[in-house]
Amino acid sequence: MRKALPAVALATAVVALAACTPSEAKPSPSPTSSSTPPVSPSSTPPVSPSSSPRPSCSAYPTPACTGVPPGTKLTPLPLNEDGIYRVTAAGTVLDSVHIASDLLITAENVTIKNSQIDGSVLDSYADKTYSFTITDSTVGKADDCVTAPGVGDTDYTATRVLVRGHGDGFRASGNNIVIRDSYVHLCSRPGDHSDGIQTYMTGKGLVFQHNTVDQRDAKDITAPIFITDPGAVDVSVIDNLVMGGTYSIQVKNARGTVVVRGNKLVDKSWVYGPVEADCSTVDWSDNTLVTIDDDYRVTSTVGPLVCDG
Repeated sequence: MRKALPAVALATAVVALAACTPSEAKPSPSPTSSSTPPVSPSSTPPVSPSSSPRPSCSAYPTPACTGVPPGTKLTPLPLNEDGIYRVTAAGTVLDSVHIASDLLITAENVTIKNSQIDGSVLDSYADKTYSFTITDSTVGKADDCVTAPGVGDTDYTATRVLVRGHGDGFRASGNNIVIRDSYVHLCSRPGDHSDGIQTYMTGKGLVFQHNTVDQRDAKDITAPIFITDPGAVDVSVIDNLVMGGTYSIQVKNARGTVVVRGNKLVDKSWVYGPVEADCSTVDWSDNTLVTIDDDYRVTSTVGPLVCDG
């Protein structure tokens, strides 16, 4: 069993974990406050250079073409604050490192690449949020399952990220979130409401494009794509491969331009139905039901995925 988060991470985790988006499938969140005292900034040690760039995925993202590139030599970073690793210097670059816990970002314009983070990567703390990019990195342990989201919360770009061992893959709780070419394999613990991407207090400009979300092995679930926050404005859900969930694709309450296009849903992988969406307000086109093989290659097209939610 994973031990409880330390004090500095607990404030972040409380905000993240208590923030399940209200829906018929999820309870409404309760207001949360943090009494964790401020902590002193710490310097970030130098890290080793990255390996060669990862080749692109030929079709949809898989474990073979996401996460830490093969051959990358990882440098362990000593945990620097209450059992986690915290970044406090703007512009920090973490390249080819292994963090054996959570990564808390409390500085602007942080870059994570070619790295393994065993816990969560979060950028909200003490009512403040920050910005980061994460590429070619693995988040979560293969032999664990924690409720906390793998990556969140706001103003971040994730590319070719492999998320595993988390109940939620990506958390979207602010503006300017772009998630592309990534692979999520979800798990769950009793009482979880597992999601591949989950919106909560989302802002403007959410892009979820060309990702694979596999929720078939999780039992306590909501959806691979769970975008139901009325705060979400201008949402694009494009060219993803998803499977599992109660209703696999849930897109409701979002405002502005909401596009759901070119997605593929594995046929009969859901519990209740394929789609729950505000069909009259969503730009819905070219979505299909498919079958796949064990390597996530599409083997056949069953037919169109109709929005009738």
